[in-house]
Amino acid sequence: MSDDVPPETVESKMCTRFPRVKIGDTVEDIEEMLSQHTNQFDSIDYIYVVDDQNILQGVISIKKVFSTQDNETKVENIMKKDLVKVTPPTGQERIVYLALSHGLKALPVVDDEDHLLGIVPYDEILKTFNQEVKKDIFRFGGLFHRVGEEYTSITSSAWVMMRSRLPWLIVGVLGGTAAASVVTSFEELLSKFLVLAAFIPVLVYMSDAVGTQSEALIIRSVALDPELPLGGYIIREFKVAAMLAVVCGFLISVVAIIGWGTYFLGAVVGLSMLVSIIAAVCISTFLPLVFRRFNYDPAVATGPLATIISDITTLGIYFSMAILLLDFLNLI
Repeated sequence: MSDDVPPETVESKMCTRFPRVKIGDTVEDIEEMLSQHTNQFDSIDYIYVVDDQNILQGVISIKKVFSTQDNETKVENIMKKDLVKVTPPTGQERIVYLALSHGLKALPVVDDEDHLLGIVPYDEILKTFNQEVKKDIFRFGGLFHRVGEEYTSITSSAWVMMRSRLPWLIVGVLGGTAAASVVTSFEELLSKFLVLAAFIPVLVYMSDAVGTQSEALIIRSVALDPELPLGGYIIREFKVAAMLAVVCGFLISVVAIIGWGTYFLGAVVGLSMLVSIIAAVCISTFLPLVFRRFNYDPAVATGPLATIISDITTLGIYFSMAILLLDFLNLI
């Protein structure tokens, strides 16, 4: 691969030795080509049909070739014209998505005018899929993952592994300190209504859980489909967030009322969960888009940063809601 070829793109993974025929050729021509030149091809899962200008017209599976009884059948009569194609700059995540979602063993690579440049073979698709799964696992685990084996091999040194895991742990410490400061600022409130402290863990956990779901969905959706209609996606995500918030808020409110026997606590906890879940979804949906806007990989930093912001926001919402209701009820 040339040094000028961007890594993790179609161009870095495509091969140029594959079977192709022209419009007007027959099944017999394909069989003859395969019998004489099979060992010269990097992949023979499909036969690609082009015209005289090398513009891709269709594709034929090997199974279709050998199941056709009449050897004089023209390729245009058995080829598939509804094609799934990629261009050289296409990212490797998109390759995997297209291949798996359409059940394909190879993908044709074309330029802007549909000239056939090469194909991404099955073995490259599998290797790319394996690499993407590894990267996602490490990223969501908060590790700095690099292409290669430096951080994935069990033979890596303790120093290397420590460097891969420490940065976001430090960010977590700083974020936790900030969250602790928020709690401390409401120390007087907690001293009078200690029961409020009992629900801090569940509120923080629920907002983090819902936020993580939203974050994973937006990062994956944008990576797989660069043309994703963001307006429609965001509206749908807000609808989902609102429904989740209402259900979870109602449930925790009922638990608080039954378990602690106070409607005030149920109202505070229920409303706080409703608002904090919606806020967490907003944070985890928009933050990856901001990183992407500034050409920074959203999967690397969104998780830890979104968690910190979400935690602090949830605590602020919870205590503010408590103060508002207490003031409304003239209890403070």
